[in-house]
Amino acid sequence: MHKTFAALVLPLLLAACAHPPPAPPKVEPTSAQLEAATRVGMDAVQLGALLNKPLFQMQPAELGRFLAWQQLNQPDLRQRIATLARKNIGQPYELYLLGEFPYETYDRQPLFDLTRSDCVVFVEHIYAMALSASWEEFFWMLQRLRYREGVIGVATRNHYTEADWNMANQWLVQDVTGALGAPTRAYRQRIDRSAFLQKRFKIARDIPVQQFEDVFVAKQDVAAIEAQLLEGDFVNVISGRDGGYWASHVGLIAIGSDGQRHIVHSAEPQVREETLQGFITRLNERDAREAGQNKPQLAGFKFLRLNDAPQVPPMAPQPRPARPAALTG
Repeated sequence: MHKTFAALVLPLLLAACAHPPPAPPKVEPTSAQLEAATRVGMDAVQLGALLNKPLFQMQPAELGRFLAWQQLNQPDLRQRIATLARKNIGQPYELYLLGEFPYETYDRQPLFDLTRSDCVVFVEHIYAMALSASWEEFFWMLQRLRYREGVIGVATRNHYTEADWNMANQWLVQDVTGALGAPTRAYRQRIDRSAFLQKRFKIARDIPVQQFEDVFVAKQDVAAIEAQLLEGDFVNVISGRDGGYWASHVGLIAIGSDGQRHIVHSAEPQVREETLQGFITRLNERDAREAGQNKPQLAGFKFLRLNDAPQVPPMAPQPRPARPAALTG
């Protein structure tokens, strides 16, 4: 390129590259949406602002108002879950995001963070938001999902997807993996919660080792049964290595305009939506690139059906923290 020409053109090219992408079209509330907003104490300006703001940019008070409005605007639970999940697309991903701080100091991550998510946090937040009509109810529901009987503590957190989260939240989702008509593969997990808590958080708990048995649908068999999946269903992505299997990732089912089943999930670098078959293809390509590296590979899926009318169990009273042993003698 001629030096003078380059001096003139390159700044223009750089300026063009640096130009931000066009903003999405502004969403204007309908008359029905404005009527629902009025019922929960919001005016047109407030509603318009929230309609044009992703969930992860909202402040807690804004989210509380939006959830109350959303209950009226979208009364169908499944559609509300899909709508909320899509309104969080683009949320930055961060692994091991939440903990129990300031209630406990073993895990100093906070009890909530709207700005980021990992895969489990994303699902918990969307379910809790869809079931709630205020900030206070959302925060309560979030703890009900994350902890056994809602008792906050690192030892009562649902750490294991299949053996803890799925089992503790059967009031919300029911495992239908074996009822969809596809062949299933059995697998077993040895769940040693005491060893996990000691290694990860340096706390001692006397919890018996559990032999947990489960099943999944192999990835190549999903296409035959995915049309049975409904919006709001919970997806467990099963990975395998050296003969062992476990849920390594989770997401939510949403249905595209063409009827295809999509998965909305939080993964590096941000929350995204893609077809379930596209997800399988992408991970198969990843696994082919990593062949021979002894890394976990996609094996299949578990599917949990969202209950039509979930009845939230009461949260157990938070126990008084134990005193140091030296002071109890």
